[in-house]
Amino acid sequence: MDLVDARRVRFLREEPAAGGPVIYWMSRDQRVRDNWALIFAQQLARERKEQLLVLFCLVAEYLGATIRQYDFMLRGLAGVEHDLQMKKIPFMLVSGRPADVVPRLLRKYRAGALVVDFSPLRVNRQWQQEVIRRIDIPAYQVDAHNIVPVWITSDKQEYSARTIRPKIMKLLPEFLTPFPQLRTQQPFSATIGQVDWRKTQAGLSVKKSVPGIERRVSGEYAARRLLRAFIAGWLDRYATQRNDPVMDGQSQLSPYLHFGQLAAQRVALEVEKATADMASRAAFLEELIVRRELADNFCYYNPNYDSVDGFPAWGRQTLRSHGHDPRPVVYTRRQLEEARTGDELWNAAQNEMVYTGKMHGYLRMYWAKKILEWSRTPEEALKTAVYLNDTYELDGRDPNGYAGISWSIGGVHDRAWPERPVFGKIRYMSHEGCRRKFDVAAYMARINTIVERGRS
Repeated sequence: MDLVDARRVRFLREEPAAGGPVIYWMSRDQRVRDNWALIFAQQLARERKEQLLVLFCLVAEYLGATIRQYDFMLRGLAGVEHDLQMKKIPFMLVSGRPADVVPRLLRKYRAGALVVDFSPLRVNRQWQQEVIRRIDIPAYQVDAHNIVPVWITSDKQEYSARTIRPKIMKLLPEFLTPFPQLRTQQPFSATIGQVDWRKTQAGLSVKKSVPGIERRVSGEYAARRLLRAFIAGWLDRYATQRNDPVMDGQSQLSPYLHFGQLAAQRVALEVEKATADMASRAAFLEELIVRRELADNFCYYNPNYDSVDGFPAWGRQTLRSHGHDPRPVVYTRRQLEEARTGDELWNAAQNEMVYTGKMHGYLRMYWAKKILEWSRTPEEALKTAVYLNDTYELDGRDPNGYAGISWSIGGVHDRAWPERPVFGKIRYMSHEGCRRKFDVAAYMARINTIVERGRS
């Protein structure tokens, strides 16, 4: 009996079945529980009467990630190693270019098949393509990140949430199903030592001036605890409080979802059966499923997802037509990074990101739109927003981030609005509009307290 819906799996390389262990190259989905790619890899190994080995390839640089993101990731991977050991599944951490080290390891262990997970980002797809060209065994890809696999939902870039929503909702009953349990296997035939996690982190050459967030516990167990706490304490008020940064009523799950330490499908299953307010459950599931999977759709089908060229035609045109509009003020990237603008609310949002590794979702929109207003060109604004987001956010380098910034600056997944200077027909957000939404003074006071503690 197949444990994994066949539509969730596709061949990257078709070759005759070969003897030898199945190796799952874990990348985007860094968890043991509720992982369709891992479940499929074990199913494949059992069908072939072979063993399963899990591999993670640690690259020296990943889209500008700093020690902040690497620290969070490595702490989570240490938990993955431990949990796999409980199932007698060996875990290997190798460092280097995937195209060099992954094929070499496959040959060393005489692997019979390779399983990979799915990411829509260019660099991840390039890594996989380079590896596939260098091997001669079957290779499978499993979308373990989205509830409905991105290639099943749609075969093109969707215009907006309005166009993708009915496609997802039609398929959701077929894919939003319980997860089977991972089985314990016989001990692996070769001896594979444990990872020296301290040595691994000490050997990183990434930017270390942006410190990790030690108080943010990483890993599957922390993610599940946070999910339970959110459902018990905040979900019931999500519909009315999610856009209020003072209440901070969001789930805080984005770093765990980004690193794949928690399956969005698990979150959806738990929220669906919760007794919370129906409107709040619906609002949360809209963000978790429709908006997240819309972002993956955008990055998968639009190769320019981090460029102005990825904006819709109307967005590019309106920004071009207002390219010479005088800006109220122009700030350098350093001034923005150091939160030295004349807008105290914007400064507080930037500082929240710098000191906590997160920014409230509502303020992320305001934050990015002000960067457009204060930059010489949309191209400069986009590069600055991506740089700041990916440097300080724990969930940086994520499809949600690219889609959100492109929505704010270039009108992706949005419509044209009344025309105004600088923005053209791009949706505008103002300081006064924020004041009408929430207690700006209370938010700034809370962030200033965090900054003072961080500097002391």
